[in-house]
Amino acid sequence: MQALLNGESTLIVTMIVAYIAFTSWLTYKLRSRTSDQFMTASRAMPAVVVGVLMMSEFVGAKSTVGTAQEAFQSGMAAGWAVLGASIGFLLFGLLMVKKLYNSGEYTISAAIAQRYGKSTMLTVSVIMIYALLLVNVGNYVSGAAAIATALHVSLPVAMCIIAVVSTFYYVFGGLKGVAWVTILHSAFKVVGVIIIFAVAMSLTGGIAPMQAKLPAYYFSWDGKIGFATIFAWTFGTVGAIFSTQFIVQAIASTPSADDARKATFYAAAFCLPLGFLLALIGVAAKFLYPDMKSLYALPVFLEKMPPLASAFVTTSLVASIFVSVCTVALAIASLVVRDFYVPYWKPTPERELKMTRVFSVLIAIVPLVFVFFIPEILKLSFFTRALRLSITMVAMLGFYLPLFASNRGATAGLIGAAVSTTVWYLLGNPFGIDNMYVAALTPLVVMAIERLVLGPAPAAPQAAQPNAFVERTST
Repeated sequence: MQALLNGESTLIVTMIVAYIAFTSWLTYKLRSRTSDQFMTASRAMPAVVVGVLMMSEFVGAKSTVGTAQEAFQSGMAAGWAVLGASIGFLLFGLLMVKKLYNSGEYTISAAIAQRYGKSTMLTVSVIMIYALLLVNVGNYVSGAAAIATALHVSLPVAMCIIAVVSTFYYVFGGLKGVAWVTILHSAFKVVGVIIIFAVAMSLTGGIAPMQAKLPAYYFSWDGKIGFATIFAWTFGTVGAIFSTQFIVQAIASTPSADDARKATFYAAAFCLPLGFLLALIGVAAKFLYPDMKSLYALPVFLEKMPPLASAFVTTSLVASIFVSVCTVALAIASLVVRDFYVPYWKPTPERELKMTRVFSVLIAIVPLVFVFFIPEILKLSFFTRALRLSITMVAMLGFYLPLFASNRGATAGLIGAAVSTTVWYLLGNPFGIDNMYVAALTPLVVMAIERLVLGPAPAAPQAAQPNAFVERTST
């Protein structure tokens, strides 16, 4: 902590504290005052704002630091981690967004319940909560790396800072407040990445010296990663976009289905250049500091900047961290309250809001328990996307192949996918088969067997229960 006494660190701390204070005040001014504003921003968000929200969900602190980390190890091909999101948003807009918007729901579980039934809805909620909690584990680890480097505090202290500040944002702001403040966060983040890239290129002397010194695979399209893993990343990212709770919640905040589709195209455009910039930053770190720990491939450049630039970029990374944690935690809180608390406890609106805040605090604490067990951020990121991909597979069958719309088969398939994907990930992807493929195939196989062996199940109840939830949470 003695390092905080020097002038540069004091400037950084001052700028970060001022930024947090200003955005906290702004969040409070723009806070959600009704349940409808908290969950869907009263369906009044402009498409470009929602596009920024969705981009920030998939190119947050975890992907920002994680992509640079992977590029340090494997080359420019790590950029596919972000480029896959651009492809995913484009396909989402073309194939799925209008179906989800027209369902009238703002949670993926409730939309799927219209095709399958209540047990499938609850299974989707549990799997999504599990996946998103792990997403925030990665957000805490990657965000703490940046804050600890700049402020010279320990990783646990940095993680606690992230938990406290981000919790304030989404507890008071809801979707309405988070959406508008995210515009400011994202602007800082993009400018910060551009500054880091510029510093990295000035230190390396451009791309040519790196190409001359580093192995050729650092500048190949597949690097050390390989086609199979790149395809799995892209496939998983596309699938995760189709089913991630916050994405569904974000598109529900637009005024119309056409605006929702426009928002996905904006998100695709915003993601595209960031993939290249982050990959080049990681490769530059390998060129300059080959023996450094890969986790610091992006934060290391903070120490090579003038004090004012370092303070701004650190603030931009802090902004990226907070928006990532906020959107994920808001999505988890929505699922917990909507699918479990409200239908079983039937609280008054005042009690519901109070308990939402209590749940939100717990949601912020849970990832802190697991942060020290995650050595590679990007692998965790794609594991969580694999879990969400299994939900996408079930949702696509429900929307496009209603023959398989069996509540029994969907529930069994989702549980089987969650268990098999987790085991496969923990075993280190045996036989070179990525857990993404396990997540995609397991629900399809289980649902096909259920249909062929057990025959048609009773028809799933239609949207009465989910719509009842909509009415209840909109009061």
